[in-house]
Amino acid sequence: MRDRGAISGAVMGVSFLAGLGGAMARSEHPYPRPGSSGAEIRRYFTQPSRAARLSIGGQLISAASAARFTASVVRLAGRAGSGSRALQAVAVAGGAVATAGLAASALTAAALTADRSEDPDRAVQLARRAFVAGGPIHGVGFGLLIGALGLAGLRTHELPRPVALTALASAPPNLLGPLYLVAEPAGWFIPAGRFPGLIVAGIAAIRLGGPPAPATLGGE
Repeated sequence: MRDRGAISGAVMGVSFLAGLGGAMARSEHPYPRPGSSGAEIRRYFTQPSRAARLSIGGQLISAASAARFTASVVRLAGRAGSGSRALQAVAVAGGAVATAGLAASALTAAALTADRSEDPDRAVQLARRAFVAGGPIHGVGFGLLIGALGLAGLRTHELPRPVALTALASAPPNLLGPLYLVAEPAGWFIPAGRFPGLIVAGIAAIRLGGPPAPATLGGE
């Protein structure tokens, strides 16, 4: 039986990237990187174009989709044979952290769009919370989820081997994202793990949620 809800894996990536791209296209100011001043942060989040709200909306949809996709990964892991329960536990934990982190990031960013405080320190604190929740914290959960997807896909043969291996390869950079908190160059681990992981989730969504693949000659 195909898992129609697995299409949430594709929605997770499309919504996140669409929100990010839409915000960049409409924004009159660059997205404030970690270390930006309170004035730069407020200028971005309160600009008349409301570009930030596109990104926030994309994050919220992506977070909800991640929660649903977690159920599909758990279901796949349950068919992985020996150690399936441990693999399911990893997927549940990863999905929960990924969903909570991205949702918290979106809600914190939303607070910045509505904040009328003139305190620059408050803007800096809120922006840092949004980054940590949606970057390193979300990344750890996403890494666990995608890693579980890759291993389950290999064991069940329900994902093409290159896709499963790419999922496994994208897990370590996601898990290393928190190193940014102690060494700024480690911030590159975040996109290096997230974008391949989103692509893999989208492919897995089609494989798990689409019609069964036709049998090859000889029943292989």
